[in-house]
Amino acid sequence: MNRAERSLRDLATRWLPAPTGALAATYRLLEHSGGPVVDLLIRLWLAKVFFVSGVLRIFGLSIEPYLSGAAYPVPWVEPLSPTYLGAAIQMIIPMLLALGLATRWAALYMLILVLVVQFNYLALDINLYSAVLFGWFVICGAGPLSLDHLLARGLGDTALPFATALTRLAGAVTRYLRPYYQLLIRLWLGLALLAASTETSIPVGLTKLLPEKSLAHFAPAPTLALVGALLVTFGLAARPAALLLMLAVAGMHAAGAADPADVYFMMTLALVGLYGPGDLSLDKWISAILPQISGRQTCPPEGAPHVVIVGAGFGGLACAARLTKTPVRVTLIDRHNYHLFQPLLYQVATASLSPADIAATVRGLFCDHLNVQVLLGQVTGIDTTQRAVLIGKRRLSYDYLVLATGASHSYFGRDEWEPYAPGLKTIDDAVEIRRRILSAFEQAESAEDPAERLGLLTFVIVGGGPTGVELAGDIAELVRHGMEKEFHYFDPASARVVLIQSAARILPTFPGVLSEKAQRSLERLGVEVMLESRVEHIDQEGVRINGERLASRTVLWAAGVVASPAARWLNAAADRSGRVKVEPDLSVAGLPNVFVIGDTALANAWKGKPVPGLAPAAKQGGAYVARTIRRKLQGQSEQPPFAYRHMGSLATIGRKAAVASFNGVNVSGASAWWLWGLIHVALLVGLRNRISVMFNWFWAYLTFKRGTRLITGNEASLAENPVIRTIERP
Repeated sequence: MNRAERSLRDLATRWLPAPTGALAATYRLLEHSGGPVVDLLIRLWLAKVFFVSGVLRIFGLSIEPYLSGAAYPVPWVEPLSPTYLGAAIQMIIPMLLALGLATRWAALYMLILVLVVQFNYLALDINLYSAVLFGWFVICGAGPLSLDHLLARGLGDTALPFATALTRLAGAVTRYLRPYYQLLIRLWLGLALLAASTETSIPVGLTKLLPEKSLAHFAPAPTLALVGALLVTFGLAARPAALLLMLAVAGMHAAGAADPADVYFMMTLALVGLYGPGDLSLDKWISAILPQISGRQTCPPEGAPHVVIVGAGFGGLACAARLTKTPVRVTLIDRHNYHLFQPLLYQVATASLSPADIAATVRGLFCDHLNVQVLLGQVTGIDTTQRAVLIGKRRLSYDYLVLATGASHSYFGRDEWEPYAPGLKTIDDAVEIRRRILSAFEQAESAEDPAERLGLLTFVIVGGGPTGVELAGDIAELVRHGMEKEFHYFDPASARVVLIQSAARILPTFPGVLSEKAQRSLERLGVEVMLESRVEHIDQEGVRINGERLASRTVLWAAGVVASPAARWLNAAADRSGRVKVEPDLSVAGLPNVFVIGDTALANAWKGKPVPGLAPAAKQGGAYVARTIRRKLQGQSEQPPFAYRHMGSLATIGRKAAVASFNGVNVSGASAWWLWGLIHVALLVGLRNRISVMFNWFWAYLTFKRGTRLITGNEASLAENPVIRTIERP
């Protein structure tokens, strides 16, 4: 590194540490979230224009009215043959482009048409903008929202002739030609903007390559066009410049300075704004010198401090994600290889979703960050004296330790109830509950004794919190709407769903008015709500409530939780639920380098009240601890004590019913149900999970059918149950 580069690095480290990290995160969000959508919209727009012209030709309609004044810029192709073959091809190719199937070849065909055939039919600027966009798809292919992307991995390793070679060729084209094509796009935009800002003070030889009129509306803002031309051409702050120019064009267009090429110009700018200026740019050179700007870390420095995070839940992931830009080694330990979205776990238990819909592999989440190591293992203890985490016989040393080990269900000292009333905290729990629910119906079909069938079709949920309410509502919907005509000897809608709550109302953490609405919604679904009721005994045949026996072969537990054994590992003070009492900065008393977050921690950081065991609380705690570690490493002053910001409470009660509370604003009914769905989909990890969950919900909403009603897991109970036998009926 030369002296100039060192000076630039020092200057940026002093003045640009925080904003650049946020800017890099914003760029990644734009590219990964907005990029696929814009890519799809561009393909649909280009396909639409060609498809319309093909339809007009098929029906023998004149194209001239659509060309006059360029009111509707439909590109037209002179017949390649006297038959309908040319028109048919012109309709099929746009469909391939829209679907993202064989995108490169479809775009190449259209690019040839634009460059060779169409110059006599449309304004030159629209042709060239179309050519630039088609060229992008030839070089880069379609984005994630395409069939090509979906099939790419399989085609790369298939027996189809030439498929593997063509896949590798496409990858090589993108890898080697994309930077040069991004440079070409920037030069094209820069020349166009320069021509507009200077009113074509460009050499005559270049004027034919520039837009003839598409940027005339930039005349009132020549300075903006000139600055934008320089920034885009050299690739300096190219993304903000492109996005600003897009806003300017949109504003001028809305003000009446309309031109058919505006859409093409903005789509071309969007390629720069979303995907960046490419490797051949000043932005890339600066980001290579300043890691703070790039937001990425290639490798942890030698001798970097070691941060060990135990638990890959919401808190552990949030902490690890915010340490990817910090010069530390991070080891993330979990007994599962996946991150589980627990708020939707009950829908796995009721056969609404598949386990894969709400889980994502931890390694996949951090595969781009070389300073994060993921370990699959069960932590058995912690040696705070030697600063080591015990994973069986292995000892893993740490400089900073973050415990985000969560909680499990608590039976309040009656652990013998667990085999008969499983809780809901893991995928295994959800699959076991699903097995018991679905098996109950299968056994009821074979049962001859009415009393036995009644016990099989009685479902008891203990606990009226959000999990219990959501379980009761979803089971009630399943039995009344999801199994019509599937069983011949009993009506599934005759099943009883009983919700038992020891308190005076369900959802005690919600406002009273919402608890009443939730109870009415459950009762409309047929759920029997028993308030101020105590469960005295649970066995294989049912439960005893307030001295009365209720026969039930399926009892589910949602009444309480207990924290992980972290307090015992640390020999730290804890409350009755096992939560570690932490300091205001979430560290453990006497252990300043050990932090506890999420359900494992007892922090009075919610306006003096304990922080609830919710996903937002765990994520906020993880982010806070990451900032604390970063500030300690940088020698900065301590940040203020952790303060939990309550984002609101949500609970759904079956179809089109939910309750939500946001800082005193209460919402219920269908609007709360839509809000609940949108928020939960947004919080899911991974685009695939979001799409899968939305599709399954949409399908179930329209058809009342659930696609994951599979009985899996332990089948011993089915074999041991005497009612499972072949029965001949008239």
